[in-house]
Amino acid sequence: MSAPQITLIARLTTSALDARRGVVRLHAEVLDALGLRQWDAVQLTGNRRSVALAGAGQNARGVALLDDVTLSNLGLTDGAEVVIAPVEVSAARSITVTGSALVTCSVSPETLRLALAGKVLTAGDAVSLLPHYLTPGANAETVRSRLAVAIGVSWTTELLTVTATDPPGPVAPHPSTVVAWRGGLRTGDPPAQSQVPRPTPAVVSSAVTDLVGAQDAARRLTEWLELSFHRSDLLRSLGASTRLGVAVRGPEGVGKATMVHAVARDVGAQVVELAAPSVAALAPDVAIQRVRDAVAAACEWHPSVLLITDIETLLPATTPPPMATTVLDALALALEHAVLVVTTAHPESVDPRLRAPELIDRELSLGLPDARTRTELLRVLLSAMPLAPGVDLAAVSERTPGFVAADLVALRREAAVRAALRHSSATGPKSDLVVMQQDLLGALDTVRPISMSTSNTVSTGGLTLDDVGDMTQTKQALTEAVLWPLRYPDSFTRLGIDPPRGVLLYGPPGCGKTFLVRALAGSGALSVFSVKGAELLDKWLGGSEQAVRELFRRASDASPALIFLDEVDALAPRRGGFESGSTDRVVASLLTELDGVEPLRDVVVIGATNRPDLIDPALLRPGRLERLVYVPPPDTDARAAILRSAARNTPLAAGVDLGAVAGELEGYSAADCAALIREAALTAMRESMEATEVTAAQLTAARRAVRPSLDPRQVAELAGYAAAHGLATS
Repeated sequence: MSAPQITLIARLTTSALDARRGVVRLHAEVLDALGLRQWDAVQLTGNRRSVALAGAGQNARGVALLDDVTLSNLGLTDGAEVVIAPVEVSAARSITVTGSALVTCSVSPETLRLALAGKVLTAGDAVSLLPHYLTPGANAETVRSRLAVAIGVSWTTELLTVTATDPPGPVAPHPSTVVAWRGGLRTGDPPAQSQVPRPTPAVVSSAVTDLVGAQDAARRLTEWLELSFHRSDLLRSLGASTRLGVAVRGPEGVGKATMVHAVARDVGAQVVELAAPSVAALAPDVAIQRVRDAVAAACEWHPSVLLITDIETLLPATTPPPMATTVLDALALALEHAVLVVTTAHPESVDPRLRAPELIDRELSLGLPDARTRTELLRVLLSAMPLAPGVDLAAVSERTPGFVAADLVALRREAAVRAALRHSSATGPKSDLVVMQQDLLGALDTVRPISMSTSNTVSTGGLTLDDVGDMTQTKQALTEAVLWPLRYPDSFTRLGIDPPRGVLLYGPPGCGKTFLVRALAGSGALSVFSVKGAELLDKWLGGSEQAVRELFRRASDASPALIFLDEVDALAPRRGGFESGSTDRVVASLLTELDGVEPLRDVVVIGATNRPDLIDPALLRPGRLERLVYVPPPDTDARAAILRSAARNTPLAAGVDLGAVAGELEGYSAADCAALIREAALTAMRESMEATEVTAAQLTAARRAVRPSLDPRQVAELAGYAAAHGLATS
């Protein structure tokens, strides 16, 4: 006889007591119908299966109240259906979990077993460290105090993943259960070893040779560690210090910590990892103690590496906290017995005292992966994933500019979700489940690279340059300046020339300057940062210059990249004007970033304006916005193409001749032409909500509402500017 089951609506619980503890609240009548008692285990089925403890609630009969972690384990959102049934739970002989490097390094397996007591678990589920308060004799206060001492306040938000259970299926921990960190310690191991972390990097590498895109930096770090650990006698014989401090810098998510772990594993060194952001969030005395504990743990082992990630949060360059000096003293002590390695994505934001010769005296840099490296990363990441025949990883890598290893891991996860959802609606066997090219490319609509997480991007709407009618010379100029350096870098190198640094698009308002940039962004071959000119201006002294530097830094991290400065005349007007000062400094910052001592690589700047005469002339010199491209008002043929493009989804009556209409629209911009089609469709709706087409009469009526917006005087001035600069028009 099969077990009873019932389908309910899953709702997110608002109870703080149940949050993240694996509890589902059911109406008392539902418990009776399923033959359950209070706190019996139940099996939940959504997009995947999970288990939880059933408690009585005051909710409606058709509703199940679940916490956020349980909803996530089921792959459900609030309001979805969930199937609930009783389930048999076995006593666990062993449970293996994985978590962040901070938790793995700081929480002993014995404390972990106490935190899991009273819960029901199954492999693949996420579980929090919040102790259970429901089972008789649960000692929640003891668990809380141990976790608070081990990892501070972050223990309440940490999530672990159950990777394996023995026996398989739903299990419950018991005092005799062996609890283990994956690849690390288990209950019963010597306490001294509990200080040694077992990292779980985003891209796991068993050896330095497995690292993609970081082999050179890994080779140099290997040489330094080998010399410091195993050939220190050579350094002493030469009168050199055996102390070694290394800073590893690079964009967020590029794999700095992963590289350090892989190298340390190859040279046989233990790694004690300290997450600086978590330590910086603690009270000063607790934070200092955490640093000292990490130093002591590193000094207990030989050879060992003390790895501190995101060091700028613990030792910031500006307004360093009072504890900074004590932290620096503790790190200096660590160098007596261990190698100190720190990572940062913002080296300019690190306290300069850390770079003293007796602390950090060497530096390694990990760059952003190029298209070829991203292809190899995808090959490694997708090696265990069933791929459909014909999947082109090179094509995917070309669509992922600015992606680092962590971004590609997120892309892999999203592609797997899309493949699973597609398969769940099909009727084929499970063996047919594969990831297709469309899953990988579709995941790009959701996954955003870390480097652009705080940036404005250009909405392309699926446009490409092929969708832009007419404007032949304008499109060619943009292709040469932006796309050629990406597609044919060998040609530029072979001819010994540098690609254009920037382009200025100018022309009357509404003639398609922004539309052209959207189409260029639709090529998918580069990251695009869009900034309105005035958005970078700040009333505080130095704020505008900092915003300019930050914009170019983000673009460099996401290269190949395009920076689009709309209304650039507001950002970089002629210097020495009546209200000079902050704008003069902004212009100087722009000039420095475009053509300064440090070359701008794989970043192209496009400015757009309808007043090129107001822009500082220094910005238009070679090496800066050196290509000036005039976008003129559309002629008759261009207006006809714009009308046809705007009306491609609008049914027109048989008597409508858009070519003839275009000939009568002198003075209309591209935006005016698009607005004319929209107004004609609205006119048809006003006449009848059942209208199925737009007639010539309605187009004529729309012309009375949509008037030409081009100013003949402004058009003449811009045409004269183009002629004076010897620029061809499209």
